[in-house]
Amino acid sequence: MNLSHFHDSYVIITMVIYMKQVIVIGGGPSGLTTAICVAKRGYRVTILERNKSCLKKLLITGNGHCNYWNEDQNNVHYHTTDNDEVDKLLPDSLKKEALKFIESLGIVPKIKNGYYYPFSNQATSMKEALLTEAHRLGVSIKTEQTVVKLEKHKDLFLITTDKNQFQSSYVVLATGSKAYPKTGSDGLGYQLATKLGHTITKVHPSLVQLEGNEKYAKDWNGVRADVTVSLYKNKNKIKEESGEIQLTEYGLSGICIFNLSREIASNQNKNLYDVLINFTPWVTTSEELDIWFKNREKILKKRTIEQMLEGFLNYKIIHVITKKMHIAPDYDWCNMSKAKKWELYKWLISYPVHVSGTKSFEHAQVCSGGLNLKEVHIDTLESKKVKGLYFVGEVLDVDGDCGGYNLGFAWMSGLKVGKHIGEEYD
Repeated sequence: MNLSHFHDSYVIITMVIYMKQVIVIGGGPSGLTTAICVAKRGYRVTILERNKSCLKKLLITGNGHCNYWNEDQNNVHYHTTDNDEVDKLLPDSLKKEALKFIESLGIVPKIKNGYYYPFSNQATSMKEALLTEAHRLGVSIKTEQTVVKLEKHKDLFLITTDKNQFQSSYVVLATGSKAYPKTGSDGLGYQLATKLGHTITKVHPSLVQLEGNEKYAKDWNGVRADVTVSLYKNKNKIKEESGEIQLTEYGLSGICIFNLSREIASNQNKNLYDVLINFTPWVTTSEELDIWFKNREKILKKRTIEQMLEGFLNYKIIHVITKKMHIAPDYDWCNMSKAKKWELYKWLISYPVHVSGTKSFEHAQVCSGGLNLKEVHIDTLESKKVKGLYFVGEVLDVDGDCGGYNLGFAWMSGLKVGKHIGEEYD
């Protein structure tokens, strides 16, 4: 027997086996999406997940209801250091594919104000749908496996966990960011990518609460209100959001506040910012509010300040504003001077909260920053530095607004890699 021929045949057979194997590091939404798409193309797929089960973070999205998509898919809702890349990264055709992918899992949507949820209103429905499809396709899921080393030797990757070693021709980093580390996102993907020669754009908390200096914050702690908020930098208005705000002891929270936080977190000098709250969002100027109150006076006779405001404003907010004005809540409205009324209008339309910073990664839903998009092929998300290495989800320097956009990017990036991984061998 020719041993040399046997050895060559063994090497060829081994390479063929590994060429059809994919290791996905991370069992979140982007990792599961990638694994499902790759498995459909006939590849053997293994997911390495550090937690006891996959999709831990998914279960808390949308307050446990899983806001997985948004009807408004304008690319202005997605952010990266180089925003010129977003249109190439997320074409309309990919968005259509993402919705079809979710439908193919059996998820029936409940659409509320453009926000998509499973009709069951439970994140567990999405989790089980993803895992059921992955198991059906033969995806192997190895839990409680923390990757400690990722190397490439010739055409094969060697993945070392705290328990085992794995080999594969393709690796997908789906490790998430540093947001909400209790779910397992501690920046591991950044470390692995850096050791393989990649650059990480500085990472900051995003979609996170703002900390502010407000004298009477304890007095309105826990109040929710529908408002318009405007972010000012050096007294210049740079962004406006509308929606529900939560007034807290430490500062401000709520979806519209989360959408302002990216700008503040990424700036080193956080003392430049102020948030102005409009508690009467149906008007935008004091002149309009004066007319509105004059019409209200015709209906409501002999009322106190509190009684004039209580039909639309929380009592706690009323008392904070009257403290600011140094006037009693039970003061007669008809006795208020014109100047005092206009002072009230100003507080109602543009209540200022000076921002001192943001909450930490422990509180953030996602991060801004991550793996530099210039170091991947936009059409495939394959590394330009290491052949066979791909990136999906939050590990990339892409983050979306609050409202289903970050899960949207998870589906879309997973689909993109799932379609193209190893395509030169198909």
